[in-house]
Amino acid sequence: MQKDKKIKPVPEPTIKRLPVYLHYLNKARLEGVINISAPTIAGELKLDPTQVVKDLSFTGIKGRTKIGYNIYELIHYLEEYLGFNKTNNAFLVGAGNLGSALMAYQAGQSLGLKILAAFDISADRIGEKTGQVNVLHMNNFGEMVKRLNVSIGILTTPEHVAQEMAEKMIACRIKAIWNLTPAYLKLPENIIVQNTSMYSNVAVLLKRLEESDVVI
Repeated sequence: MQKDKKIKPVPEPTIKRLPVYLHYLNKARLEGVINISAPTIAGELKLDPTQVVKDLSFTGIKGRTKIGYNIYELIHYLEEYLGFNKTNNAFLVGAGNLGSALMAYQAGQSLGLKILAAFDISADRIGEKTGQVNVLHMNNFGEMVKRLNVSIGILTTPEHVAQEMAEKMIACRIKAIWNLTPAYLKLPENIIVQNTSMYSNVAVLLKRLEESDVVI
């Protein structure tokens, strides 16, 4: 397999599909697969083979004619491209049910993102520990960001305090926020915000179900 030196800007939909490929490829590797083709990947994931080839090309990866991709190399390049082969440290703000679930989920996961600590203002949660993550008071946030040089924040607070907490995070030099609240954050343009709304995903699910004319 060859790696193209010229890397093109990658669309967000492609970035979202790449981890799906990686998950599937890791399963295929465990099943003993050595080489794999784009049509095989597409068939398993119900995608267009041309789309798979195009997505993978953004990483600089090229398969071989009639052979496809060596699965070990493909996994390596995908992990490298996505940053999953290194640890990016993050702080979580909001140690309620959603935050605690995320802290527990990260145990045993390798997604390139590690929650070092969680922060909250509730006296009931300060001092708790979920998995290997301790919950600290929000008053300690700025000091800990500076001490551990963390630039990523995960926001899982109630919606009504999300904007306030996000502003406190960037005041402490957080550069990127993964927003898991329903709130629409108004932040400076230089701050990277990735919104993941369960409400939006459920809305899409329900609308697609309605349009499918499926009788339950």
